[in-house]
Amino acid sequence: METHVRLRPWSGDDFRLLERANEPAMTEHLGGPESAERLRDRQRRYEALSAREPAAGRMFRVEWLTGGAVEAVGSVGFWEREWRGEPVYEAGWGILPEFQGRGLAVAALTELLSYVAAHGTRAAVHAFPGTDHPASNAVCRRAGFAHLGEVAFEYPPGVPHPSNDWRYELTPGSGAAPPA
Repeated sequence: METHVRLRPWSGDDFRLLERANEPAMTEHLGGPESAERLRDRQRRYEALSAREPAAGRMFRVEWLTGGAVEAVGSVGFWEREWRGEPVYEAGWGILPEFQGRGLAVAALTELLSYVAAHGTRAAVHAFPGTDHPASNAVCRRAGFAHLGEVAFEYPPGVPHPSNDWRYELTPGSGAAPPA
């Protein structure tokens, strides 16, 4: 069965989705829930990122298209970073607990990679799920990332966390259609 998702640029209307993603079940592998102030800062960063030129990165609301209905089920995004002396993109995602296990994260990440290939300027996308997070590591594998090994990745900043380094090689300018 094919999983249909649509990516929509993050907007001010998505703060409730960000609040849902801040619940303990969603932040267990990310250092726990953020304070209300940090969450408002994150919302501002997501909106600002999505207002920049497409190659700089984007955050998206993930919508699941099922049975004629559209449900907001999570988020996916990418941003610029330096990793081991190379300019790359980093990707992150989160699907709400009640929608997990349906292939939505893989579908959203696959859509995101098409967007990045069409609009990006860097050679690769990396993801750094914790070694203790089998579901996110499986998403990377199923989306076509190559596992490069374990690293001590800081998240939140200043807090080293054993993580896996996954890399997806891009073909910039492939002409994939961007999300609406």
